[in-house]
Amino acid sequence: MRIRIVDAFTDRPFTGNPAGVLLLDSDGFPSDAWLQQVATEVNLSETAFAHPLPAGGDADWALRWFTPATEVDMCGHATLATAHVLRTTGAATGTVRFAARCGTLTATADEEGMLTLDFPTSPLTPVDVPPAVAKALGATVLSAHDTGPHIGDLLVELADERSVRGLRPDFAALVALSERGIIATAAAEDPQSPYDFVSRGFFPRVGIDEDPVTGSAHTALAPFWSARLGRTELTGLQASARSGLVRTCLRGDRTLLTGHAVTVIDGELLTTP
Repeated sequence: MRIRIVDAFTDRPFTGNPAGVLLLDSDGFPSDAWLQQVATEVNLSETAFAHPLPAGGDADWALRWFTPATEVDMCGHATLATAHVLRTTGAATGTVRFAARCGTLTATADEEGMLTLDFPTSPLTPVDVPPAVAKALGATVLSAHDTGPHIGDLLVELADERSVRGLRPDFAALVALSERGIIATAAAEDPQSPYDFVSRGFFPRVGIDEDPVTGSAHTALAPFWSARLGRTELTGLQASARSGLVRTCLRGDRTLLTGHAVTVIDGELLTTP
């Protein structure tokens, strides 16, 4: 069984967010236990598993995502990675429709291979700033928002880009403070920057202390910053050690996420379900 490692939301190897991708020949998924074992072995933020669906339906491929610890409801970078593998191997052309736990998602490639994902926008609900969050992050939090059921994160705004970049969280303390994780964000300091806002994502509850580039988080970051900056098209920089850019376009209850991807490993998984 072929397995690929794809760096997503980047056009350069060893940057962006790496994801494992397995395209299955079966008409269904193997057992949850086997899927989790593979994802734990791969030990990346997410490993994506996809199998083809019968023609004529609402989607072309079924798609699931697993962290090293658990299955998740929505994942942007591993969806981008899967679409990249489908396109570069010729397994799919044009717009690809995925049936996932969060609904039907699509991925469309342009002539240069840039991929655009169509995801549901995460609803934002203002909440009181939990004192424990500011303490665990070690930074002053200006505002906090619940991001709804699909991603289950707490989105927190910090004073400036420097504060986001300088975070050294207490990951053990963060585990109990959200359903999935904490997204910390601030506006770009330099108006000449190629990005409009920065973010970092911490998800120790699902086995990921810091995610390199979190596509799903940008379904919440897009409406948050579009409301503040007065534009529907923005670019976010996730300021992790690997770093990556996510272009966002807010379309009401849908958010488009655009980025590059590059395959860095193409190998064989020597075990079967």
